[in-house]
Amino acid sequence: MLWITNLPRSTHLYVFAYDVVRGSARAKVAAILENDLARVQKSVFEGRLTPPQARRLAARIERVIAPGDSLRMYAVTADGLAASLSLGGMPLAEPSGFLLF
Repeated sequence: MLWITNLPRSTHLYVFAYDVVRGSARAKVAAILENDLARVQKSVFEGRLTPPQARRLAARIERVIAPGDSLRMYAVTADGLAASLSLGGMPLAEPSGFLLF
C-alpha cells in the first residue's frame, strides 16, 4: 500500500458547544478548546480542524466531563455555512476563507 504523506489534509469548520455543571470542569473544557478554536459565545467555539484533530479534541474533553454534562461537535459544510446566520458577536467565517488556525 502506498501512503502519500505530503498532501494537505482536508479541514472542516467545526463547532463545539458544551454544557458542563461543575465550574472546575467547565474551566478545563474552555481551556482545552481555547488552544485550537475561537470562542464565539460563552460555551461555543469554532475553527478549522481535520476530522482526526476534531476527534482527538472531543476525546480530551470526554475525559473531563461527567455524567449529566454534554458536548456537541458539528462539522459545517460549505452549503451549510452559506445558509447560516450570525446576529451580533463574531461574524460567520467566509465560505472561501474559513477561520484559519
